[in-house]
Amino acid sequence: MENKTHRVKWVIAWAVLVAASAGVFFVWYAGGIRLRERSGGGTPPPREPIAQAPAKPESAGHEGMSMPAAQSEQKAAGEMKMAPGAVMVSPERQQLIGLKTGVVGHRSIERTIRTVGVVEFDERRLADVNIKIEGWIESLLVNFTGEPVKKGQPLLTLYSPDLVSTQEEYLLALRAKETLSKSRFTDIASGGDTLVNASRRRLQYWDISDEDIATLERTRTPHKTMTLYSPIDGVVIEKMAVRGKKVMAGENLYKVADLSTVWVQGEIYEYEVTAVKLGQPATITLASYPGEVFRGKVTYISPVLQEKTRTVKVRFEFPNTKDWKLKPQMYANVELKSSLGKRLVVPDEAVLDSGTKQLVFIDKGQGTFEPRDVKVGARVDGYTEILAGLSAGEKVVTSANFLIDSESQLKTAVGGMGSMPGMDMGPKK
Repeated sequence: MENKTHRVKWVIAWAVLVAASAGVFFVWYAGGIRLRERSGGGTPPPREPIAQAPAKPESAGHEGMSMPAAQSEQKAAGEMKMAPGAVMVSPERQQLIGLKTGVVGHRSIERTIRTVGVVEFDERRLADVNIKIEGWIESLLVNFTGEPVKKGQPLLTLYSPDLVSTQEEYLLALRAKETLSKSRFTDIASGGDTLVNASRRRLQYWDISDEDIATLERTRTPHKTMTLYSPIDGVVIEKMAVRGKKVMAGENLYKVADLSTVWVQGEIYEYEVTAVKLGQPATITLASYPGEVFRGKVTYISPVLQEKTRTVKVRFEFPNTKDWKLKPQMYANVELKSSLGKRLVVPDEAVLDSGTKQLVFIDKGQGTFEPRDVKVGARVDGYTEILAGLSAGEKVVTSANFLIDSESQLKTAVGGMGSMPGMDMGPKK
């Protein structure tokens, strides 16, 4: 019974298969008849078996469009042996992507270092005015901070009891000298000179001028006060003296600065240190005087690197103008120029820097561009120094080289895949 049921199922399956085949044949045949009736009759041509579509010719582009540029590139590539990574770009494509080239050559280059500095006093041209004896200020002849003074100009007068006593001692020594000089004993006669010289030196140690001592000898009258004079030409930048003030020995009363020369303190980065030398010319400009350039030189380079900023302090010296345009605490834009001589250079745009290496693309002619590793040096004013890898006269890509590099890398990657086992992209035989 089970065998009979199994046989019936097989018969039904075969009947369904035959019916389906007949239906497909009928639809195909009926379609052919309608097509023949629409076309005006006639026997339709016999259907050919579906065959694989023929491959597009090399000259066909996307959707069958003609590509003469690609055909010429492939033809040229076949005729010339290209270096690894080299690419070919037709003139039409070069114009489309804006490709430009430049010539490698020698050029006189000059490195420019720019920094910001602060104008400061020249420490060698500062002077403190103080006294070496105790006393009281009787009168001020320079009354305010910022007043210009000349060397030897009176600043103040001071009364000191010790000074008066020393003057009287000097006058007594003079009288004793005159008396002892009449002695017939040489030792006694020379003793008067010793007393006079000792008293005179004491006055000189207290900064009593030779003119004041000569006046004392002539008048034979002690002066109640002494006068303090400015030691240098300059301007008073600090004033501690006040009329009637008691002052002690060594106390500062004025501070005078000579502004005929000023310093500019600046900082440069550690990679710029090798380009800065002592005596090197420098220029500064200030916002206060637009268009005006002041010229000076490098006078000091710090031997210590600043740990936090990674900079080195550099000091510049500049002569000031007669009206002291360069004022301490002004900000200045400092510029240093260092001539590097004639070097082999290319435009900055020609060098592609990956971080670990630098390369350029060489124009080999006929639309062929070849990558080449180079060793670079200084980068100055839009040019990069070439230490190795190029020769003068070669042409390098200066624009659109990123597109060339992308195509070169893609070509290299595809070529590498084709050489891997199991990645043969050729047609099967």
